[in-house]
Amino acid sequence: MAKRSYFGTDGIRGRANSHPMTAEVALRVGLAAGKLFRTEDERRHLVVIGKDTRLSGYMIEPALVAGFTSMGMDVRLFGPLPTPGVAMMTRSMRADLGVMISASHNAFHDNGIKLFGPDGYKLSDAREAEIEAHMDEGLQEGLVGPTELGRVRRVDDAQARYVEIAKATFPKSLRLSGLRIVVDCANGAAYKVAPAVLFELGAEVIELGVEPNGFNINELCGSTHPETMSAAVKEYRADIGIALDGDADRVTICDESGQVVDGDQIMAIVAGAWAAEQRLTGGGIVATVMSNLGLERFMAGKGLKLERTGVGDRYVMERMRSGGFNLGGEQSGHVILSDFSTTGDGLIAALQVLAVMVQSGQPMSSLARQFEPVPQLLQNVRFTRGADPLKSEMVQSAIKSAEVRLNGAGRVLVRASGTEPLIRVMAEGDDEALVKELVGEICGAVKSAAA
Repeated sequence: MAKRSYFGTDGIRGRANSHPMTAEVALRVGLAAGKLFRTEDERRHLVVIGKDTRLSGYMIEPALVAGFTSMGMDVRLFGPLPTPGVAMMTRSMRADLGVMISASHNAFHDNGIKLFGPDGYKLSDAREAEIEAHMDEGLQEGLVGPTELGRVRRVDDAQARYVEIAKATFPKSLRLSGLRIVVDCANGAAYKVAPAVLFELGAEVIELGVEPNGFNINELCGSTHPETMSAAVKEYRADIGIALDGDADRVTICDESGQVVDGDQIMAIVAGAWAAEQRLTGGGIVATVMSNLGLERFMAGKGLKLERTGVGDRYVMERMRSGGFNLGGEQSGHVILSDFSTTGDGLIAALQVLAVMVQSGQPMSSLARQFEPVPQLLQNVRFTRGADPLKSEMVQSAIKSAEVRLNGAGRVLVRASGTEPLIRVMAEGDDEALVKELVGEICGAVKSAAA
């Protein structure tokens, strides 16, 4: 596939007000996607737009609106809403396109644009490439006449609709009564909806990260800083902690002692329960190359398979759809439950874990360790944009040497981040000391190549 100028592994992302995350690029996205998704029939065409709580959303949103309306598309604005909520509403409102303005777990100074098709699924690489091709065309091409311009309205009940959808995924026979739950909303898109869902299902809710100011999204809170959730769980003697990221499509959980439970263990909890109830489809689950070898062994022990994809929940979803799986995700906490959602949904994933907890009558600490993780180490090496350390012979030699030394009792994965100028170096194996040594050697080679 040709190198793409704007789209990465999860839409377009970058530092706010710097290329490619500028008002001009957002305008071009609106123009190009509007041109592509406006069919020839006479009906009004609709695009829905949600966002998280970043200050730069106020810059990106009107630029997108200008692009879409100038192509004759009507626009509905949701305001702050989780990414999975935007995906759901795209489909339920019969929109031609859905847009989420968010840089997910990144700091406030970044932002991003994610696009969903009318079916609620993230656009394919091929569709994004078509949009890119249109983005570099002249801005005057395909503009509609003055009477055909799109109309814009805010949707005031978008959050309430998502709350009802999320609550409906929790078993009707169960309640969260008697549970004290800490929920950290990362000062992000779920700051209103997540506490509401948990409260309305019966829980006593301790809220964190629910005071966004445009600058504090993901700042020492949320799923990327689970220590904040863990400390609150211990302080308030809660039964469980739930931490979402900035756009609420991923989740980290902790048990009543503050011990963190990652996405691999969450998938194992849900997969085990669903398999026992004969609800798990596809004969297993889909995970990425980053998921722990321990999860693979856990699934095999239950006679189930684990299929791996490249990193990115979109690729997990594509494999789930083609293979008939209804559960998949990433170690980072993107958990996709396709019975309920077309993309990762941190809150709905947490509700499934809570359902297992309530049904079993066990504390979270008894459920949290479904398998013993194989020692795994991930380190990031930053490099200058434009460089490509992975092409270095020194780096490739270090990778091959590591694979030989693991001798089939582990894995090595070295890849470039799709959203930042980072090389991610991961190794896992039964020998922890060896894993640490190998990661150190590969990181050293990457640093030398990037110097």
